[in-house]
Amino acid sequence: MVKETLIPPSSTSMTTGTSTSTSLSMTLSSTNALSFLSKGWREVWDSADADLQLMRDRANSVKNLASSFDREIENFLNNSARSAFPVVVSPSASEIGIMKKLQPKISEFRRVYSAPEISRKVMERWGPARAKLGIDLSAIKKAIVSEMELDERQGVLEIGRMRKRRNRDRVRFTEFFAEAEREEGEASFGDWEPIRSLKTRLKEFEKRSSSELLSGFKNSEFVEKLKTSFKSIYKETDEAKDVPPLDVPELLACLVRQSEPFLDQIGVRKDTCDRIVESLCKCKSQHLWHLPSAQASDLIENDNHGVDLDTRIASVLQSTGHHYDGGFWTDFLKPETSENKRHVAIVTTASLPWMTGTAVNPLFRAAYLAKSAKQSVTLVVPWLCESDQELVYPNNLTFSSPEEQESYIRKWLEERIGFKADFKISFYPGKFSKDRRSIFPAGDTSQFIPSKDADIAILEEPEHLNWYYHGKRWTDKFNHVVGIVHTNYLEYIKREKNGALQAFFVNHVNNWVTRAYCDKVLRLSAATQDLPKSVVCNVHGVNPKFLMIGEKVAEERSRGEQAFSKGAYFLGKMVWAKGYRELIDLMAKHKSELGSFNLDVYGNGEDSVEVQRAAKKHDLNLNFLKGRDHADDSLHKYKVFINPSISDVLCTATAEALAMGKFVVCADHPSNEFFRSFPNCLTYKTSEDFVAKVNEAMTKEPLPLTPEQMYNLSWEAATQRFMEYSDLDKILNEGDGGRRMQKSRSVPSFNEMVDGGLAFTHYVLTGNDFLRVCTGATPSTKDYDKQHCKDLNLVPPQAHKPIYGW
Repeated sequence: MVKETLIPPSSTSMTTGTSTSTSLSMTLSSTNALSFLSKGWREVWDSADADLQLMRDRANSVKNLASSFDREIENFLNNSARSAFPVVVSPSASEIGIMKKLQPKISEFRRVYSAPEISRKVMERWGPARAKLGIDLSAIKKAIVSEMELDERQGVLEIGRMRKRRNRDRVRFTEFFAEAEREEGEASFGDWEPIRSLKTRLKEFEKRSSSELLSGFKNSEFVEKLKTSFKSIYKETDEAKDVPPLDVPELLACLVRQSEPFLDQIGVRKDTCDRIVESLCKCKSQHLWHLPSAQASDLIENDNHGVDLDTRIASVLQSTGHHYDGGFWTDFLKPETSENKRHVAIVTTASLPWMTGTAVNPLFRAAYLAKSAKQSVTLVVPWLCESDQELVYPNNLTFSSPEEQESYIRKWLEERIGFKADFKISFYPGKFSKDRRSIFPAGDTSQFIPSKDADIAILEEPEHLNWYYHGKRWTDKFNHVVGIVHTNYLEYIKREKNGALQAFFVNHVNNWVTRAYCDKVLRLSAATQDLPKSVVCNVHGVNPKFLMIGEKVAEERSRGEQAFSKGAYFLGKMVWAKGYRELIDLMAKHKSELGSFNLDVYGNGEDSVEVQRAAKKHDLNLNFLKGRDHADDSLHKYKVFINPSISDVLCTATAEALAMGKFVVCADHPSNEFFRSFPNCLTYKTSEDFVAKVNEAMTKEPLPLTPEQMYNLSWEAATQRFMEYSDLDKILNEGDGGRRMQKSRSVPSFNEMVDGGLAFTHYVLTGNDFLRVCTGATPSTKDYDKQHCKDLNLVPPQAHKPIYGW
């Protein structure tokens, strides 16, 4: 069937068959062969459609009459059963016999007149004008009467008279249609005018050559538009033509990379897999890797086979036009930023005025990241109710509103960095755990970051944030998630009761949550556990104020003045895990070798009474003083900073002491690896070595810092290292208008499926309050409470989840 919309009909209508054919023969040309065939087709189609509709209606009438006939038979049986005429000797038996004889005739009648062939038979007898379909039922009537006995006939006639009196208005069986007879002399079906016109056009069409028809079709406007549409759907670039398909070594290398988790389970280490991938990549000649533009030369220079393979796969899939943006366990749509600026959200577990590393360092990170015009920054910190503030913040300092605490934070920061930091501060509900001495999020922390700003997330202490996290998966909401490990929790837990068993479980939980919720993990030092997707890099700097103090000390020494008039000191939160146990043991063991050596100790904490009691018990030369800021003027004149702690990941106080030009005596431990390159850092391996390093520091003068060493300690250098190791420099420099270009894959990787399964399992388990409490979670932290709603102007959590319990 030819659709009217493909080739528009002529503007002039066809009046008669003769005039139309004459007109068509004068206007035929090679450029409108198909148009010639379609002229007049609308009238033909409309007329045929009307006739076909009429035939359908009449065929339906036949079916309806057959149904009426069935109903009449049923009424006949029912009425005859109740009839009391004496002429019928046995009504039930005789009626049943009649119906058995009638049933084959009725079935034959319905089969013939309800079959689809009736339309064909009708077409053979109809003409274009109104016709009549007459059905003669006399043969059926004669057959029925001939097989009935006399008594049966009389019974049927009596019943028929009764039914006739009841249903005078019903249609008789012998009349199906009340149509007028067709007039004599009317043309037959074959002489129908539209059909005659169609036959004439087909004959003229057969006379034309195939070449003329094809040339006219190729040059038609419809074909040209179709070609243009197909070209607009797929545009092959020049670079795509130059990209060869993946070969066997590349496919095998990709398979090994995808199967690393499975191979790890059967004992094949990651470094072994990397060597296998490297060997497979080397098997491929370099001349076969024709990457577009300058990518090939860069990859050969870098010799990074992991990046080569990923880029190679991405370039091949990009050349095919394929794009994959989702996984079996992940969302298929990632948030896209509406501006050219990228958005970075820094989520941490503590806030000023609590002077802890996870409160201070993320604050400086936000300030220095915000200096760049490429991204906008939001610092997300916990908000504590007033009762928790009294337990956490020093000097009984409390805040009545988040705005008040934000003002305090900004003032503290600007006094130390010397410039106005342009970033936002947002608060999420948190609760303080006395037993854990930590702040835990209450509710879904990610919901306090608007979806329009959910681009890049930096999770300070990702394991801490996600132990009991119950909300949307970070990697589903954000385009890139970076975790920064601050604390060696395993070392702290081992010091508790049943510490070894607890550390075993915490070790696996940390692996679980960091793998499920992070794309990249940065460990400040090798002192932490080896987490999935992690690299070791110090991404922390020191307060610029300490570098200024160091410059001042260097100037004083250059003028010949005495810069240091005091001896040694130790500063830290007074809890056993912060190095106080090691300090007491070393001082007690070598009390005689140290002689008159005195050490001033600055700190406050939960274990202060016990620490002082232990020092007094051993009669140690320790002078305990109230804790204070490391930049306080009273600490500038000390020459030696002693830090025997081995529980720290990266001691901020050690970096600050080096920045001020002091000697630092610390343990030969992975947490101090970054500081070994500084000449003023003296590390010891044994307790005897500790005594020697202390005596050396007390008798010598520290060397002034070089400009390079001062830069390495600064937050500018730390930010640069962070951008490099977290891959943010690549992401922010993509130049894609605020969108993240993701590597395409033909199928979800095995790693993604495993990570998604881990995240889903964690979400299910953390949704059970009983399991949360059994594993050590603070009660009622799955959702924030009424006080948080009041302080932060939040909608109650029941409004978000009125029925769903998790």
